[in-house]
Amino acid sequence: MKKWLVPLIILAVIAFGIYNWAVGFNNTAVEKEADAKTAWSNVESSYQRRNDLISNLVKTVQGAADFEKETLTDVINARAKATSVNINAGDLTPDKMAQFQQAQAGMSGALSKLLVSVERYPELKANANFLELQSQLEGTENRINVARDRYNEKVNDYDKFTTKFPGKILAGWFGFGEMPRYKADPGSENAPDVNFDFGKKKAA
Repeated sequence: MKKWLVPLIILAVIAFGIYNWAVGFNNTAVEKEADAKTAWSNVESSYQRRNDLISNLVKTVQGAADFEKETLTDVINARAKATSVNINAGDLTPDKMAQFQQAQAGMSGALSKLLVSVERYPELKANANFLELQSQLEGTENRINVARDRYNEKVNDYDKFTTKFPGKILAGWFGFGEMPRYKADPGSENAPDVNFDFGKKKAA
């Protein structure tokens, strides 16, 4: 074998190894990014379910005589804003994430105010729809918390893979940027109080 072939063979082997490593990194990063995007879609789906339930709640409350129009209007407006702020899973940015969270927090605040107002309406407190909505809203709030946690877990897995050296170099070449995490709002570690059982009296 000619001597000049040896370094060429070595270079070819090294190049082939680097190529396989780069392809493997890219494919794995694509999978992890896709998992995070799917997890985000599940977050949005859970919030959409909550918005749908709130729509049913509004319809029930609208049937009550003399219910506070301002409170009801606040909920309707907050729901409209919450449903209008959507983020494409392929375009998740910190700013857009913050806008989404702010809209959802506004919806939670308006909902809490509405539920407190129901205390003054015996016909609403006895409405069978509220009993069903109580169970569904509580379950949905828990589902939202689980979906957000799972999204953050997938993002964390993706970020660790794409920011560790030497993968970080390839991540820049292939266009894999950092994905934003869902940051909890103050007090959001506790699901909103959606207890409709207003008929029970507090113990003295």
